[in-house]
Amino acid sequence: MRHHRRLILQPDHGVTVPATAMVMAAGLGQRMRPLTATRPKPLVEVAGKALIDHVFDRLRAAGVQRAVVNVHYLADLLEAHLRGRVTGIDIIVSDERAELMETGGGIVQARGLLGDKPFLCVNSDNLWVNGPVDAIAALAARWDDAAMDALLLMVPLARANCHPGMGDFHLDGYGRITGRRKAGRLAPFVWTGLQILSPRLIADWPQGPFSTNIFWSRAIAQGRAFGLVHQGLWFDVGTPGAIAQTEAMLADG
Repeated sequence: MRHHRRLILQPDHGVTVPATAMVMAAGLGQRMRPLTATRPKPLVEVAGKALIDHVFDRLRAAGVQRAVVNVHYLADLLEAHLRGRVTGIDIIVSDERAELMETGGGIVQARGLLGDKPFLCVNSDNLWVNGPVDAIAALAARWDDAAMDALLLMVPLARANCHPGMGDFHLDGYGRITGRRKAGRLAPFVWTGLQILSPRLIADWPQGPFSTNIFWSRAIAQGRAFGLVHQGLWFDVGTPGAIAQTEAMLADG
């Protein structure tokens, strides 16, 4: 018999945010072409700032101390940007120039740099606006190491701005992820690209590049994958057209 536990909804002032974040920045950015013909997608600007700078603003404000950033496409440009523009957080580069490892493989390659405690993992093209509480702090407050291996920040499909998809996950009343979207059907929640993962989950991986879906599926099957609904804004800035839509919404408040 599975016992459910109620999890807190709001962070308190004593919440401990993970000290380390994995920033996923190695993708090819094919949907963002032609803007990514000469620069990696994390350096595409939205509202006057590179996408990855928006992410580091959020990490810095939440108190994250160090970030492991994986690089592949136009890696020299991205590394130069990190050296010249990112301050207040220690940066460690996980080099995937030889082979793009995808999301799961990228985490595996960087595992020795991530430490032995739960860590944040965030897509570098993720753009969100905090709601009543800091989204990273809210994730940290909800994290229950005894019950969880993965905690994903999600938005309802109806509030997934610029998102062309049909949703990603189903949640129960306790926030536990009960399943993925089935082909041809809608799912009520969209993953935002921000999550906390336990190092316990990074085990028994396949050789070569692979998706984080393998780790998620394992955690879902064991009842150890949860979602937290984001109370602020979130934007899927995946194409050039989404940039103008996002900037218009941000300007409009």
